[in-house]
Amino acid sequence: GRDRHRVDDISRAPAGAAVETLSKEQTEFFETKVRPVLAEHCYKCHSAGAAKLKGGLALDDRDAVLRGGDRGPVLVPGDPGKSTLIRAVRRQGDLQMPPKHALSDEQVAVLARWVNLGAPWPAATAHGPDEAGDANAKYEQLRREHWSFRPVRKPVPPQPARKGWARSEVDRFVLAALEEKELKPSPDADRRTLLRRATYDLTGLPPTPEEVEAFVNDNSSKAFEKVVDRLLASPAFGERWGRHWLDVARYAESTGMTRNVPLYYAWRYRDYVIDAFNADTPYDVFVREQVAGDLMPAGDPTRRDRQAIATGFLAIGPKDLNERNPVQFALNNVDEQIDATTRAFLGMTVSCARCHDHKFDPVPTSEYYAMAGIFRSTQLLAGVSSRVGGKGREYYDPDLHVPLSGKSAGRGKQPAAAAGMTDAAGRAGAGVIPIGTDVNAGVDDADVRVDDADDTGTGGDVDGDVISVADA
Repeated sequence: GRDRHRVDDISRAPAGAAVETLSKEQTEFFETKVRPVLAEHCYKCHSAGAAKLKGGLALDDRDAVLRGGDRGPVLVPGDPGKSTLIRAVRRQGDLQMPPKHALSDEQVAVLARWVNLGAPWPAATAHGPDEAGDANAKYEQLRREHWSFRPVRKPVPPQPARKGWARSEVDRFVLAALEEKELKPSPDADRRTLLRRATYDLTGLPPTPEEVEAFVNDNSSKAFEKVVDRLLASPAFGERWGRHWLDVARYAESTGMTRNVPLYYAWRYRDYVIDAFNADTPYDVFVREQVAGDLMPAGDPTRRDRQAIATGFLAIGPKDLNERNPVQFALNNVDEQIDATTRAFLGMTVSCARCHDHKFDPVPTSEYYAMAGIFRSTQLLAGVSSRVGGKGREYYDPDLHVPLSGKSAGRGKQPAAAAGMTDAAGRAGAGVIPIGTDVNAGVDDADVRVDDADDTGTGGDVDGDVISVADA
């Protein structure tokens, strides 16, 4: 179809043509199709950011790609069949890349087409002052003009033709949309149906027979208002609606990935969210407590505990505990925190800017790493040490504690498995609580506990605020 012809026309220049001749289509093809494959599957071992450059081959720069590595050139622009890179990803011969898993057929086809088209490679974005100025100007224009970045304005409610049906401003918008489609609104629900809908919506539970009869027989003008107030005051309201925020916060009670280490005290963060909904916590306070609760003033121990527990938002989340490079592990955790925070509070995928300026949102790489510096200054886990052999291997050092005041009684819903860890940890809301423990003890192969690290990977101390999932 038309898209295929468009891709075929991407590169008609001779192989090795200067990058400044690339068209918009060429750049778009590389940045949206080719670079993501290279970044996800190749850059870990074959880029300037790799801990050790494998095979002397870098795939994050066109000149380096054309130059090749220890085996010589890996790419022949215009001829995928003669390109070692393509034969490797097709897993033809002794060199098969990536080594542990094959690329999908679609990804292989993208790389082959890219080579066939002459391996077009755009100039890097914002390398010099002029380019940086152009990029920033583009982003500032997007910030000013795109609807999602413009200040919120109060809309003027429409004036539907049907009078008397709308009971609120929202109803006027609904009715106007119905009239535009020449539809009539549904009749009012009977009392039993109304109560059932409201109860399910607000608590996720059905009304009891007694509640149904009480509402049906209540003829006062505020009967439904009293029902809503009762449902909002129910503990089930926070449980019903808090779970949606827990989805946003990627809540889980283990680290996921291959190791899947339990986070025995993640339930504290879960209960914080439920209690925040039930207490009608203002949204701005809800946000600040989760991002920087440990830095906020607290007038009493109970509030201090709540704010510290709220920062569990930053400490939970998936962690690749099989990552052997401590610096890479720390930066991956920072990236996960940035991704979770910006998705939750900005509705944006900022993590795209980890490797390149964002292609669709006004987020340059410089701003990503400005955020990364803030998150990196926070001590998340306990330290780095290497152990070879022995009776077990650990990824979490349980020496990093976040003390509670003893004033927070908690809900008493912690898993039974946590109760016997230590005397202090077994008492909900009191003492000091360890981050976690390795559930795969008894494995005798070499391992690295990659928790917190300095920039050299030697395991030096990091100054910062201690945030632990222990009390989250």
